[in-house]
Amino acid sequence: MASLPGFRVVVLVSFSVFLTVVLGFGLPALLNAAMRLLGLPETSVTECIVGLYLAFVACVAMPRIPRGCVKVDGKGVLITGCDSGFGFALAKHLHRLGFTVFAGCLLKDKGGEGAKELEEMHSDRMRVLQLDVCSDEQVAQAVDHIRGCLDEPEKGLWAVVNNAGVSTFGEVEFTPIDTYRQVYEVNLIGTIRVTKAVLPLIRRAKGRVVNIASMYGRMGNIMRSPYCVSKYGVEVFSDCLRYEMKTWGVKVSVIEPGNFIVATGILTRDIVADTSNKLWAGAPSVVKEDYGMAHFEQQMALMRSYCNSGQKDMAPVLGDITDAITSKRPYTRYMPMEPHWWIRVQLMTYLPSAISDFLYF
Repeated sequence: MASLPGFRVVVLVSFSVFLTVVLGFGLPALLNAAMRLLGLPETSVTECIVGLYLAFVACVAMPRIPRGCVKVDGKGVLITGCDSGFGFALAKHLHRLGFTVFAGCLLKDKGGEGAKELEEMHSDRMRVLQLDVCSDEQVAQAVDHIRGCLDEPEKGLWAVVNNAGVSTFGEVEFTPIDTYRQVYEVNLIGTIRVTKAVLPLIRRAKGRVVNIASMYGRMGNIMRSPYCVSKYGVEVFSDCLRYEMKTWGVKVSVIEPGNFIVATGILTRDIVADTSNKLWAGAPSVVKEDYGMAHFEQQMALMRSYCNSGQKDMAPVLGDITDAITSKRPYTRYMPMEPHWWIRVQLMTYLPSAISDFLYF
C-alpha cells in the first residue's frame, strides 16, 4: 500500500488493536483446547496472537519500507487510457519524474481533450499516440512508433501500464451479453493484447508490466458482474505472466484501486440515468415482471448514491504505480484504497463465504 496519511494509519492501528483484543479474550479457550489436542504448550497461543498483531501492523499500518530505486535516465513507459482519469494524471506525473512517456489515447484522432492537453506540453518526452486497445492494427502501429522513438531500441522499453478500461453496472438478468463482451474485450483482452505486443521490448529492458485491476478483481459485488469478471481475469493473467517472466528478470505488478469515482469521474448521474434506461428497455418481459420496477429503481438509486463517493485524490494510485515502476523490488500487488474497503477485501477474500455474505449482503 502507499504511504498512508496520518488519519488512515490511526484507523488501521485502531482496528488492529481491536482485533487483538477480540483474539485475546475471545479465542484463548478454543485455541488452548486445540493446543492440548495437538500436544503443544498452551503458552504458544498468546505468542501466536501477539505475532498476528505484529504482522498486521507491519504489513498494513506501517509506511512502505524503501526497497531501492532504479535510475530514470529517460526510460520509456507506455501508458494506455490516457484520455482521462488515472492514465491522464499518470502520464503527467511520470513525465515530471523524467520518464519518456508514450501516452496512448483512444480519442486522439477525434480531437479528445486529454490528448490535446498532453500534446500541448510540447515536450519531446511526451509522445501522444492514437491507441484503441481493442484494435490489433492500432496496437501494432503504436509499438512500431515506440520502437522508432527509442534512442536504443535494443535496450527495450522500461514499462507498460495497462490502464485503459471501461466500467458499467447492472444485475445479471438485466445486462446484455454484448455488454459483457465489450467490458471483457477492453479490460482483459485489451490488457493481454497490449502486453503481448510490447513484451519483447520489456524483456530486453528487464522492465516492468503494471496492470490496473481493481478491488473488484479480488471480490464480487451486486450490480458489477461484467466489471468484476474482467478484473478477476486481469488478476490471474498477471499472476501467470509473473511466473513466466521471472526467468527474464521482468517484474509484473497489479494495482487494485478502491473507490475513486469522484476523482476519476467514471460514474456520473447522467451515466447512471442513461444506463438504467437502456437496462430496463432491453430487459426481457419476464425479467421486468419478476423483478418489478420498484426493485429496479431501488438498485438504480443505490448506483446514483455512488456518484459522489470515494476518494477525491488520485495520489495513492499514482504513488503505487510509480513504486511498481521505479522500485528495485516492487510488490506483486498494491491496494490503494480507504481502510474500510481494505478490511472488506480481506474479509471477503479469507473468511468463509457464509460469514462474509452475512456481513455484506
